Amino acid sequence: MNTRARFKKKLIASVIASTVVTGFSGYAVAQDQGVEEVTVTGIRASLERAMDTKRNSAGVVDAINAEDMGKFPDTNLAESLQRITGVSIDRNNGEGSRITVRGFGPDYNMVTLNGRSMPTGSAYGGSSGADSQTRGGNSRAFDFANLASEAVSAVEVYKTGKANIAAGGMGASVNIKTARPLDNAGFKASVGGKAVMDTTNRTGDDVTPELSGLVSWTDDAEVFGVSLSASYQKRDSGFTGATVNDWTVAEWGGGDSRTIYDRLASDSIFVNEPAVGDLYSRPNDIRYAFSDQERERTNAQLTFQYRPTEDLTATLDYTFAENSRTEHRGEVTTWVQNGGNLTYVEFDDSAIATPKIIRESYDGTRDIGFSQQYRAQDDTLESAGLNLDWSVNDELTLSLDVHDSTLESIPKGPGYSGELDVGVGAPIKTGATWEFSGVDIPNWTQTINGTLEENDLSSSVMRVFSAEQLSEVTQAKVDASWEFDEGRFDFGIERREMGSNTISYNGNNNQVLGGWGASAPGEFPAGSFEAFDLPGEFDDYNTGNSPRIGYRGDARELANFLVSEYDGTQKAYVGVEDTQIAGQVRNSKSNNDIQEDTDAVYFQLATTGQLGAFEVDVLTGLRYEDTKQVSSSDTPLMDYFVWNSDNDFTRVDRAAGATTSFTNDYDAFLPNLDVAVKLTDDVVTRFSYSKTIARAGLGQLGAAVGGWSINGSSLNESTSVRATGNNPMLKPLESSNFDLSVEWYFDDASYVSAGLFEKRVVNFIGTEDVERTFEGIQDQTAGPRAEAARLALQDIGEIVDNGNIYTMMAILRDPARFPNGSADFRPELVQELGENCRTLACDFVPEANDPLMVFTMSSPVNNREAKIHGAEFAVQHFFGETGFGVMANYTIVRGDVKFNTLDISANQFALLGLSDTANLVLMYENYDFEARLAYNWRDKFLNRTNAGSNNPGFIEAYSQIDANVTYNIMDNLSVSLEGINITGEDRREHARNEDMMWGLDDLGARYQVGVRYTF
Repeated sequence: MNTRARFKKKLIASVIASTVVTGFSGYAVAQDQGVEEVTVTGIRASLERAMDTKRNSAGVVDAINAEDMGKFPDTNLAESLQRITGVSIDRNNGEGSRITVRGFGPDYNMVTLNGRSMPTGSAYGGSSGADSQTRGGNSRAFDFANLASEAVSAVEVYKTGKANIAAGGMGASVNIKTARPLDNAGFKASVGGKAVMDTTNRTGDDVTPELSGLVSWTDDAEVFGVSLSASYQKRDSGFTGATVNDWTVAEWGGGDSRTIYDRLASDSIFVNEPAVGDLYSRPNDIRYAFSDQERERTNAQLTFQYRPTEDLTATLDYTFAENSRTEHRGEVTTWVQNGGNLTYVEFDDSAIATPKIIRESYDGTRDIGFSQQYRAQDDTLESAGLNLDWSVNDELTLSLDVHDSTLESIPKGPGYSGELDVGVGAPIKTGATWEFSGVDIPNWTQTINGTLEENDLSSSVMRVFSAEQLSEVTQAKVDASWEFDEGRFDFGIERREMGSNTISYNGNNNQVLGGWGASAPGEFPAGSFEAFDLPGEFDDYNTGNSPRIGYRGDARELANFLVSEYDGTQKAYVGVEDTQIAGQVRNSKSNNDIQEDTDAVYFQLATTGQLGAFEVDVLTGLRYEDTKQVSSSDTPLMDYFVWNSDNDFTRVDRAAGATTSFTNDYDAFLPNLDVAVKLTDDVVTRFSYSKTIARAGLGQLGAAVGGWSINGSSLNESTSVRATGNNPMLKPLESSNFDLSVEWYFDDASYVSAGLFEKRVVNFIGTEDVERTFEGIQDQTAGPRAEAARLALQDIGEIVDNGNIYTMMAILRDPARFPNGSADFRPELVQELGENCRTLACDFVPEANDPLMVFTMSSPVNNREAKIHGAEFAVQHFFGETGFGVMANYTIVRGDVKFNTLDISANQFALLGLSDTANLVLMYENYDFEARLAYNWRDKFLNRTNAGSNNPGFIEAYSQIDANVTYNIMDNLSVSLEGINITGEDRREHARNEDMMWGLDDLGARYQVGVRYTF
């Protein structure tokens, strides 16, 4: 199956490259003698170079430099970037992944490699949503976990706009610089190895390797140069976690009003119920999860340089980075039921009344879930480029740079799956009690029928999630710089062609095998599962009296068995083939393609003068960009839902149709002004103004409708029927940025700085909800059959909840089996005709007289403005010749738009990612020892909105301590010990209050012992 994206190649890069190569081929080879250069290395030298970058740059710029060739301060680039004032990071399984700068998240920051725009993408787990690690493609965010740090010489963070930097970084533009051989004359090499010990590892190797090497060579005349860097890193790790799949929030009506628990508010089961008009919540479930992961990261960069004369340098380079991840994951799940199953609900006294205790009892049994998942995804970045620098004369310099770069995030699981999810359950639970409010982690107790054994396990529903993102950037730019007595004039042109294609399969295509209630216990071969104590795996959380149960199985082997077991019914399959069986689409495919072609021109003028007694440096410029954007999709609409049981539905999609395409054009004028006044030789004050843009998210620009969901009969108050639309005509966000700062450089490697910033943003993207129907999508949950079932339940005095409506519809449909009609209703039939209905045709599909289904459809629109402001404080100092040093910074970020957790009326606009951050780094470097102890803290921040049933997600405050000690045995040989997250801090996310947990990851420390030799 060939799923590789086909991007239309342009001729511009090849034409310019061939012209210039032909042009410089006749130059004579220079024979100048090389000059020996002594390079100072180490922590202090690295910080001095970074400080010089900050001091000498126009605008607000921070940097991180390598401490030596092949030795960056951290093994992960994101972990290093978080030390910079105003930069915070998102972590994935305890490892730095994406950055937020001054409150602007990963999609709003531009990342370049040696000044070149890089493709982005991540589709890990096929967007299954099982936990915070999964991605669905359509991403502009650069994942720093893909790049090893050994080949990086420096990282520069531009917090103010520059005319000569490609637009798109509204938070910041981050430039990753790699070593060039002609910058390091002669022969140099570095080789290193590390043994990695991850304390969270359960099933992998206790010690995994990291190997890296870098070699650089130039001839004696420094005419030719070549360098090669390569690294291989393997990490085996795991975590134990917990998630709640959804929270529903509503206003308490009181009296005989219906509640989201499908019981009347006046019912005696409610204790400490909220006052009329107050908010209250209902959880969907609690899931304890375990994960065992393996990551392999391979990086390489090959660079050739040719300097035929002193005035001309040609650089040809190729970069390769591959990040391969596999994961075995499993859960223990217990679902909160509704309606007649409830016997007791006690609320707490918080502003949004959250249940302290929920108790249920069943007529018959319900299942305990033990789903097993397998994930596999490869992210591969390849970049090839040519750069020519030509000093035409003493005043004029020309530069040409062309590159073609691709990134592929490809699923590698069975049948092209990103996540293979095998639903497993044991239908033996007769009752349960949950605690949600006032505990470290939601926990539960249960009563069961007999004892839990492996032969109680049955399949339920199997899913195959798959997503791929294929992105490409082709870029060509010509820059010129003309120097004159009091300054410099820069100008240039650029053409950048970006294509991103995201294809996802299956979405919510459930294969109902053993049934939603797991009605085929004992079907798996003996030995398919290993029993273990999953609640006991938590190190930092008290799981109360939760039963000490759990099962581990290989989802791939389980799926293979189910395919053979259910092959005759044409139900089970593993794969993403887009086929139809019996007139139904067996597997859906969503294809979203974005093409953005941007032409840009810029100029900027740098001058130096006097303002009274003060030296003043001024940089002013203007960048103009014109973008043509084409968004296309052949994603089919949904056809209908199959109602499988009380709140379980299977989506059926239509066959793929014609491609829908939209064209959007926009341009942007982006001025900038940077003024630096030297109050003394050591004190600099700066003022900067710039306008920057950030383009809308690729997923928001799509041309398709998706996100179809329903969780019950639309006759009931608690039911949500939703769809998600996109908007290919969105405009880019525009920000007017103001910076004012003062910096005091009081020693060779010491400074203090303080700054204020404000960003005034227009065209922020909000969400608009509209009630909408779609031709042909009908609603059997609110049609004549459902209405008749509701009336019949009311006549016999039964609760009108989803399970009872579904069951009564089944009774009224089958007079042969239920000759007395509604009088034959028994509570135990809810289980028999719904969740355990394996052989009977109990599902409901729409009929001609059913009404059209009414969806609440959310779509993005440019309808918001906001201001973000804050302050940054930083200090760096080494104490004389003692070897001791300290680096500290604190960033305050505020916005004029607050998310109101008590407002559930509509989708709220909110500013994501805003939080205060702080760093404290203690350093020592003397007597062949180098040591660093680093503390990083990030305050609570809003991570997402519209999660589940229209709820926010807040990542709770997080701090981490890292340590590094290096001993130089001799000039060229050193050994090191590193500790990452040495106190084992954890990640936790909650909804409208802290008791409404979304998820948590119980993480641990990682240690590395290394040795490095330089030649």
